Amino acid sequence: MVEDGRPFCPQCRAPQIHVQIAVAAGERAAPESDVVDPPQLRLPGAADFEHSREGHSGRADQGVAMRSALKAGALGGVVGVIASPLGVVLAGTFAVFFFRREKGFVPPVRIGWRLGAAAGVVSFAIDYGLMLVQIFVQHAQQDYIQKVLKMWRDIGANTSDPAIQASIHILFTPLGLALTFVFGMIFPALLGGVSGAICAKIMAPRTRR
Repeated sequence: MVEDGRPFCPQCRAPQIHVQIAVAAGERAAPESDVVDPPQLRLPGAADFEHSREGHSGRADQGVAMRSALKAGALGGVVGVIASPLGVVLAGTFAVFFFRREKGFVPPVRIGWRLGAAAGVVSFAIDYGLMLVQIFVQHAQQDYIQKVLKMWRDIGANTSDPAIQASIHILFTPLGLALTFVFGMIFPALLGGVSGAICAKIMAPRTRR
C-alpha cells in the first residue's frame, strides 16, 4: 500500500495516480437504522370546523326558512278563506315569527321580505286550490262566474257586453285558471314580502346609543 502524498512507488519508482471514486447521491448517507418513522397524522384544525359549521348552518337556515314559510302560509291560507288579503298579511308576519322562534334571532329585513313573500305565495296557493276543488268537484263554476260578473258591475263595467262575458268564461277554462294562478301570485308575494319585512324591522333589537 502506498501512502497518500508520495508521487512514486518506493519499490518500482512508478508514478502514482490518485483516483477519486464518485459516490452515488443515494449512498452518501446510509440510514443509521431500518426503523421507518410513522406517517404524521393531520388533526382537523379550527378552520376546518369553522368551514363545516358554515356549510351545515347554511343548509339548516334554508330548512328553517322553508318550514317557517310553509307553516305561516298554511295558517294564512286558513284565514284567507274568510279574508284573503288578511291571510296573506298574517302569513308574511308569522313566517318571520316562526323563523325567530326556531333560530333564536330575528332575520334581517331582506330575509324577512323573502320569508313573507314565500309564505304569501303558499297562502294564495292553498286558497286557490280550495277554489279549484269547488269549481271542478262541487261544480260551483257558475257561482264563481256570477261573483266575477258582480265585481265587474261594481266597478262600472257593462257586463251585458258579449266580449266581457266571453273573457270571463275564458278565465274559468283550464288554461285561464293556470294563467290566473301564475299572474295571481304576484300580488300575494308583494303583500307578504312587505308584511314580512315590516315585521322583521319591528322585531329587530334596538341598538343603544
